Amino acid sequence: MDLFEYMRETEKKKESPLASRMRPTTLDEVVGQQHIIGKDKLLYRAIRADKLGSIILYGPPGTGKTTLAKVIAHTTSAAFQQINATIAGKKDMEAVIKEAQDLLGMYRKKTILFIDEIHRFHKGQQDYLLPYVEDGTITLIGATTENPYFEVNGALLSRSSVFELHVLEKEEIRTLLLRAVQDKEKGMGTFHAQIEEDALDFLAELSGGDARNALNALELGILTTQRSSDGIIHITLDVASECIQKRVMRYDKTGDNHYDTISAFIKSMRGSDPDAAVYYLAKMLAAGEDIKFIARRIMICASEDVGNADPQALSVAVSAAQAVERIGMPEAEIILSQAVLYVACAPKSNSAVMAIAAAKECVRRIQTRVPVHLQDAHYKGAKDLGRGTGYRYAHDYPEHYVRQQYLPDEIQNETFYTPGDLGYEKQIKDRLQRLKEMESAYSE
Repeated sequence: MDLFEYMRETEKKKESPLASRMRPTTLDEVVGQQHIIGKDKLLYRAIRADKLGSIILYGPPGTGKTTLAKVIAHTTSAAFQQINATIAGKKDMEAVIKEAQDLLGMYRKKTILFIDEIHRFHKGQQDYLLPYVEDGTITLIGATTENPYFEVNGALLSRSSVFELHVLEKEEIRTLLLRAVQDKEKGMGTFHAQIEEDALDFLAELSGGDARNALNALELGILTTQRSSDGIIHITLDVASECIQKRVMRYDKTGDNHYDTISAFIKSMRGSDPDAAVYYLAKMLAAGEDIKFIARRIMICASEDVGNADPQALSVAVSAAQAVERIGMPEAEIILSQAVLYVACAPKSNSAVMAIAAAKECVRRIQTRVPVHLQDAHYKGAKDLGRGTGYRYAHDYPEHYVRQQYLPDEIQNETFYTPGDLGYEKQIKDRLQRLKEMESAYSE
């Protein structure tokens, strides 16, 4: 690199966004993802030893996939090439492969190829890379926001290690924001800005675990806020709210407001008030609550409070939970709304809760033995031991039911499940009653 190229690169770095400037260059600077780059972890050891094999980095935006690739670029003695699958074509890959082959052949120097958004490559483009990964011409680092087991060629995947990156925690986002405010070389330290605690918490919460999102908001705040009379740029809660385009909600995901709101949300569904339930849903979404957390609460409510009064409620809730993970915001709010309204409007029963609680208490108090006629009789010698003797196969009888003892002798008269009178559970109750009447007829 000559002097002019160096100056051009230096100026480019100065003008690049804060999130780009703040990218770590060493493993020790990386915040978060300790489950894969902790000092005792395989990926950390491989990077430090410069013995990295092909890998796929998978995770949501802003979690550090490109950051890790850049750290590897600064750490490795291999040549480092980068292409983006959204704009690169076959000619770009051919040029990289040709250069990698020359380096390996002439200087025995390896090449690491980082492909951002690798899921954007179609099957043919991914297939093109396969022989060069296999023969060691390149070491592949692929980054993707999509599940690689669905989006990356199986043969390519089998020659790579997959590392999943998690959404950054609130404290990790706080650390990055404070570092950016104070860093005078790469960050905003020369602006003499201060960020207030509630503004720091707000940006850390509302960024949704996306470091890029949080740093972009911070940079916008510092660049657009007038200095106060003390010569300091104060990033207040109001400034932070404007910069991330979210209205301040008095809602702390770790405090009373969080628990109060989620409690009201669940109680509104349980109480069959769809308007209140969808209101609290909207409040949580506006405050940046984790949509997977909301989906889990809907699933629990569907079973705990609706149960067999409408078994379809759990199916709706589970489908919604799967859908929001695949789709994400903002469309996920529609799916959550549908599930919330269904569960809120469904007939209610807590008999499943009561049944398992009573059964657990019985298990705790009384030791029992499985009746002999219900014991497994499918192995050699079972008949000699009397296992399964006397068992009656229910499908051989009218209504596929025959009276026989199923509970252990010690608790044969216990009742754990008492169906309710609403929805489908009334049909269950009627059927169980009819079976009891059939028992009476047998005894006569």
